[in-house]
Amino acid sequence: MARGRSPGHLRSATLERLGLRSIINASSWLTSLGGSLMPPEVLAAMQDVSGHFVDMAALNRVAGERLAAATGAEAGMVTAGASAALVLQAAACLTGDPYTASQLPDTKPERCEIVIQKTHRNRYDGAWRLAGAKLVEIGAARATAPWELEGAIGPRTAAVAYVEAPFLCQPLSLEQMVEIAHRKNVPLIVDAAAEVPPVGNLRRHIACGADLVAYSGGKGIAGPQSSGILCGRRDLIEAAWVHGLNYDSPHAGVGRPMKASKESIVGLLVALELFLARDHEADLRRWRAMAAHVVAAIEGIPGVHAAVEEDGRQGPQAVIHLDPPHHAPAVVAELLRGDPAIAIGEGGFRGELYAVMVTLRNGEERIVASRLRDILMGRGAR
Repeated sequence: MARGRSPGHLRSATLERLGLRSIINASSWLTSLGGSLMPPEVLAAMQDVSGHFVDMAALNRVAGERLAAATGAEAGMVTAGASAALVLQAAACLTGDPYTASQLPDTKPERCEIVIQKTHRNRYDGAWRLAGAKLVEIGAARATAPWELEGAIGPRTAAVAYVEAPFLCQPLSLEQMVEIAHRKNVPLIVDAAAEVPPVGNLRRHIACGADLVAYSGGKGIAGPQSSGILCGRRDLIEAAWVHGLNYDSPHAGVGRPMKASKESIVGLLVALELFLARDHEADLRRWRAMAAHVVAAIEGIPGVHAAVEEDGRQGPQAVIHLDPPHHAPAVVAELLRGDPAIAIGEGGFRGELYAVMVTLRNGEERIVASRLRDILMGRGAR
């Protein structure tokens, strides 16, 4: 491809009217880049339903039944993103009666705490606090003992939280935390927003005994970016509806901003159906081959060490370590400035870059490999 000319599929008349560029996404399903790309079947279903009025309570019931079947849970619901599902997790555990629900985020002091491992704290856990919960940290930066969780659970505990994400330290396993929480008669809630695929994760957390689990609908499932899945115990899902989502509620509670549109609900259901029917092994083989192509293109460049890695990552990735490591931010910036613009991952370890394959379309790995080679050999566009 000639330098300075974007491939045809990257040209968007709408974005160009706004003075914006399309980006080749080698950084995964990031919200900052628009999540995932929805299949044509999802877009068609959303357009179809957009031209009709519908009984939203009935639509949500159907959606809940399908989500429950897909996850192995007793019940489910579509939310306006994974963070919305986290807010509703906390709200459901804090209270399920209409009066107290209408008072949130002002909570009863005797039951407003969510216990979380220090190593699980992250920039998204404020969603639990948004409902009125107080987070109680246990453990050290990379270690937590079972007795610390047992000792932290008391009369004020509304739930125990577990977070699963790439590179996150897991000193206590999900199974250990479920056993302790249930022995203390406290629900275990899970943030697994970006943990699908693998497809088995859709059922794994519920199978392990989690009481409420949140997934993003707009990442690996390839549904609308503003969609999420909340699944779990029927009584807790029903409690979540009390917080202003049920359509005959006299109060607009903390959950009211978390309602999903009919287009998002239908789009997520179609995306989930397509996702479950995919050949996931074929996807893995394709991603591995793409990552291997990127690695092969930059092998032998002085100061560059590259390999295909996938353990603990979102699919197979071309992981690149630079020497000296301070060159990494400049490489990221140069890729984004180029034409076509390319977003690549940076972080984890000092001087590490990682090209994520799960968001690349066929052939885009060649563009990423060529631009990386040019830049790393000192021939990048200036």
